[in-house]
Amino acid sequence: MSMLKNFATVGVATLTSRALGFVRDIMIAATLGSGPVADAFFVAFRLPNLFRRLFAEGAFNSAFIPIFAGSLQEDGPQGARRVAEEILAGLLMVLLIFTALAEIAMPLMIHILAPGFNEDPAKFDLAVVLTQITFPYLLCMSVIAFLSGILNSLGRFAAAAFAPVLLNIVLIGTLLLVLLFKVSDGPTAGYFLAWGVFAAGFVQLAALIWSLLRAGFPISFRRPAYTSHVKSLLKLGIPGIVAGGVTQLNITIGTIIASFQAGAVSYLYYADRIYQLPLGVVGIAIGVVLLPDLTRKVRAGNEVAVDYAQNRAMEFAMFLTLPAAIALAVIPAPIIAVLFQRGQFTSDATHMTAMALAAYAFGLPAFVLNKVLSPGFFARQDTKTPMQFATIGMVINVAGSLILFPFLAHVGIAIATTAAGWVNALLLGVTLWRRGHFRADAMLIRRLILFSLSSLIMGVGIYWLSGVMAPWLHAAHLSTRLGALAGLVLFGVLLFLVATIGSGAFSLREFKTRFNRKS
Repeated sequence: MSMLKNFATVGVATLTSRALGFVRDIMIAATLGSGPVADAFFVAFRLPNLFRRLFAEGAFNSAFIPIFAGSLQEDGPQGARRVAEEILAGLLMVLLIFTALAEIAMPLMIHILAPGFNEDPAKFDLAVVLTQITFPYLLCMSVIAFLSGILNSLGRFAAAAFAPVLLNIVLIGTLLLVLLFKVSDGPTAGYFLAWGVFAAGFVQLAALIWSLLRAGFPISFRRPAYTSHVKSLLKLGIPGIVAGGVTQLNITIGTIIASFQAGAVSYLYYADRIYQLPLGVVGIAIGVVLLPDLTRKVRAGNEVAVDYAQNRAMEFAMFLTLPAAIALAVIPAPIIAVLFQRGQFTSDATHMTAMALAAYAFGLPAFVLNKVLSPGFFARQDTKTPMQFATIGMVINVAGSLILFPFLAHVGIAIATTAAGWVNALLLGVTLWRRGHFRADAMLIRRLILFSLSSLIMGVGIYWLSGVMAPWLHAAHLSTRLGALAGLVLFGVLLFLVATIGSGAFSLREFKTRFNRKS
């Protein structure tokens, strides 16, 4: 199957998940708004997700997939199965111990990650209890990341990609129960949602186990042992904790600082949910597909194929990301208003969230580039270099947030996160180029210029049209507002496509050829 087709498979699954995630967040916004219960739940939801993305998606995938994919190519399925079983045994032991310790130390963790909650004892206590309920989600999702790495290395991307859809289905069902039982006016709604997160983890885990059995690759339990493969995983994974999760670390640092401003945690969360849509559909999809593909090519010593794959991956990423970033920067308020402004989510909350979204939008290309460039290091089992660059980015993020927060409040945090993302992306790209592991070919350079110009044309067009459509974007009926926003998005997509095709940057024939290519 072609790399582009795999991108599309993961991208469509992620888009489905994010679309359902928007439905979920629209319901949460209407139910909880941006008050203390919302702040407590978002911290409870973000904490296990932080560790999931750091330990599971970040460090684990960057370390495990090169080891497993290499073993699969060199030792065959039996050798790869033995590697997987040894690593699963160690992973489960660590997860069980870590989860137990975290449950005991949860008040201390909330003190560290949301110190501003100390000023409101009721909100602090609620955050502690809700996070204790949601934290086992980390255990489930870490094992899911392990199973996903196996499936992706086997070339089966669909099952793992669609697993997050189940989380949103469970939470939407939970919110419907909240509305049915009319418990949206107090902490009870937070408890409902926390238990929904807990249940969703086990639902997703069951789905991945079933998919692995269907793939004919069953995994047995072994007694934990410190084998050479576990040692290699630790050696690569510890630096990957920082390198693979830099964006999540930066967001969490922002959450700590934002906890000192009432409602700021919620403003940043809702803005994060919007820009995470293109980041998930494009950046994460490319990262998931590119890493096992590059690992195989690097192991085979085919540097020409490695370079071609990286160029085309970056080209595809920027084709989708640049127009999305411009759109989020020029019309953030209409997007937030249509999606979230109802119930407890007021026009003031829309304004505050829109400012954060505009700041995040300028960093979106950098966040995606980090996903495209990092596999170039991970495929060569180098996680230390990205770790060093991620550390530099975190320092910039912390310093920038602390400097800007007193003047720009939560928007300063978003600006600092964006700056950190660009520094990290530039360091990754320059280092790959200096080592001879990445060369931007003439086609990539030409298309990046034309994509940028086409995105600017689209930005001017949708900014003008948003003014014309203002009465419909602010209409009383939700269906009218959604229809107007959909029309605005469709106009932007068509305008961008016309500009890219007209400039010669994009060819439908070439797209079809690449989509059907076998490698």
